Amino acid sequence: MKFRFPILIIDEDFRSENSSGLGIRALAQAIEGEGAEVIGATGYGDLSQFAQQQSRASAFILSIDDEEFTAGGDEEPAIANLRDFIQEIRFKNSDIPIFLYGETRTSSHIPNDILRELHGFIHMFEDTPEFVARHILREARSYTAGLAPPFFRALVDYASDGSYSWHCPGHSGGVAFLKSPVGQMFHQFFGENMLRADVCNAVEELGQLLDHTGPVAASERNAARIFNADHCFFVTNGTSTSNKMVWHSAVASGDIVVVDRNCHKSILHSIIMTGAVPVFLTPTRNNLGLIGPIPLDEFRPENIQKKIDANPFAREAQAAHPDRKPRILTITQSTYDGIVYNVETLKEILDGQIDTLHFDEAWLPHATFHEFYRNMHAIGRDRPCCDNAMVFATHSTHKLLAGISQASQILVQESKTTKLDRHIFNEAYLMHTSTSPQYAIIASCDVAAAMMEPPGGTALVEESIAEAINFRRAMRKVDAEWGDDWWFEVWGPDEMAESGIGTQEDWILRADDNWHGFGNLAPGFNMLDPIKATVVTPGLNVRGQFAEAGIPASIVTRYLAEHGVIVEKTGLYSFFIMFTIGITKGRWNTLVSALQQFKDDYDKNIPMWKILPEFSQQFPMYEGIGLRDLCKQIHETYKAYDIARVTTEMYLSVMQPAMKPSDAYAMMTHREMDRVEIDDLEGRATAVLLTPYPPGIPLLIPGERFNKTIVEYLQFARMFNLKFPGFDTDIHGLVEENVDGVAKFYVDCVRTNN
Repeated sequence: MKFRFPILIIDEDFRSENSSGLGIRALAQAIEGEGAEVIGATGYGDLSQFAQQQSRASAFILSIDDEEFTAGGDEEPAIANLRDFIQEIRFKNSDIPIFLYGETRTSSHIPNDILRELHGFIHMFEDTPEFVARHILREARSYTAGLAPPFFRALVDYASDGSYSWHCPGHSGGVAFLKSPVGQMFHQFFGENMLRADVCNAVEELGQLLDHTGPVAASERNAARIFNADHCFFVTNGTSTSNKMVWHSAVASGDIVVVDRNCHKSILHSIIMTGAVPVFLTPTRNNLGLIGPIPLDEFRPENIQKKIDANPFAREAQAAHPDRKPRILTITQSTYDGIVYNVETLKEILDGQIDTLHFDEAWLPHATFHEFYRNMHAIGRDRPCCDNAMVFATHSTHKLLAGISQASQILVQESKTTKLDRHIFNEAYLMHTSTSPQYAIIASCDVAAAMMEPPGGTALVEESIAEAINFRRAMRKVDAEWGDDWWFEVWGPDEMAESGIGTQEDWILRADDNWHGFGNLAPGFNMLDPIKATVVTPGLNVRGQFAEAGIPASIVTRYLAEHGVIVEKTGLYSFFIMFTIGITKGRWNTLVSALQQFKDDYDKNIPMWKILPEFSQQFPMYEGIGLRDLCKQIHETYKAYDIARVTTEMYLSVMQPAMKPSDAYAMMTHREMDRVEIDDLEGRATAVLLTPYPPGIPLLIPGERFNKTIVEYLQFARMFNLKFPGFDTDIHGLVEENVDGVAKFYVDCVRTNN
């Protein structure tokens, strides 16, 4: 299989008719004669943009005979340009071949700091162009041959060798699709390579994901090395599955587990499946609905013990096995809104107190590759291991890195006293993985890890941080230019570095800061990841105070979506965007432009049919309403029901367990439950997860009782959904049924005896 990696030549004479131009073009023709592609340029242009070509090129050939060398001064401008360009390349790529060539100049004219970065020096006309071309191509092909990591290389080789397929899947390398018109469309859309690479685990030369052998195992070892972990396991079912694997390898029925109250629902599913007894650590929240950190004191062993004592089921479990520690701690690192914890502080507090420390780093796989995040992620270079506790980190490779959907991985850091039993762990792994894994997902795990090999990975992360901070600066610039008029705010520290990315200290959450709204936080314990950007719309401040006028975020994001800008999450007066390694200046500048257009349409009160034609066609009731008028209606509804207070209080309220989650779930599976209308829920124990979107964090888990605040929220959601269709509050676990033409809302609760 031939990949396109041209050789890039930069010479001001590339298109000239002088002897230098003739010579370099002769070399280019000789390289093309050997079957390679050449791209010629006459200048460096924007160095940083030109150096981006390092990801597409197989080698650089740079002239040192340009006219700038004749200039005087302390250092010739061409040398300075050359140095800057090479440094820009090496910032991202330490391996790509770089050659210098000249007619009159030699290595004696080049400083040592440039010479040490070179793969060769070509003196024109001393050898034939054909010989020089072969010399360059030997280095270029050696470089490209070493790019592919183990599994991806094996998969490419397999898909390229023309073997007939007699195994699953039934499309047999895509052939079945060619027998049908719609199949032809599918084949043309996805392409030959993807379908030839879609194979089953009968292909021995690709190794086995299920028992981690062959190229799969080599790739997992390679990823473990890159991420500085003792072990890495690829997962093709997403981090929801990775979390369940970790839990089933460590937790059994009746074990006490310590869990972040705002964890992902996969952790709550794990509690139900394992039969564990949870005690929860409650994060802070601000009145914008953003999830803050769990206070440091919540993690202290004496306070965890108080929670165990206060929970009748945990108390009973501890009495039955007084010699057992809590089996696992799981916290969300980072939170959906970008708050991270100092992991070393947690290790110091909890090592020896809890058997396994699990950090759900679905949204933080990039952190290990940049000093900006030092100590704010679970496993990495020069990170000390615990004396007793095993440390797991689960990563959504597809969220922040370059994996395709469902690509995930589990990293393990062993303790000084405990080594991972791979055989026992693999029993839990097999419980949750498919026996027919998608090999393209495995390959993307392999490639995503290889892409993060320093220095390239470090450069990618730094670019993400830089783009995120530049977006924040641009939004503040617009705000300053509008003066007293309204504009959007990007949630974050009041002060930022004037240029560059600054340091970690710029993003630490401090107790005396007003911007975050999380109260009195421990020094140095938490940081906001700047690549997670929450845009705050006018109408509500972090103290929960409503303004006279407001712009609900759901209207803004609906507007953005119809203008081709899709955001990650929408709250009452905020929406969330992420600056992954794939985000570009063009994308975030488009967002700024779209927000400017929204402001203009809002200020002019343009009717909905004109600015949101598709939405208005779906919901004709909004057609004639002006954008500003609709914002006013929804804002006044939020304000009348004081919904910011309600949503904050319901997540911070004390949840009362009526039974173990696994017991409540068992009653649901046996249909020992009642479908209870919203107004009658107070005091009843839910049989299902109740999860409002946003933020997609479960509010109640099976076996917990409804309190007054939660019922008040559900009553508001019922009213709002009927009044403003299209801007519905989505609540998983809430059942809507039509009774005599009237929509009614229910939740399935465990059946009581009375």
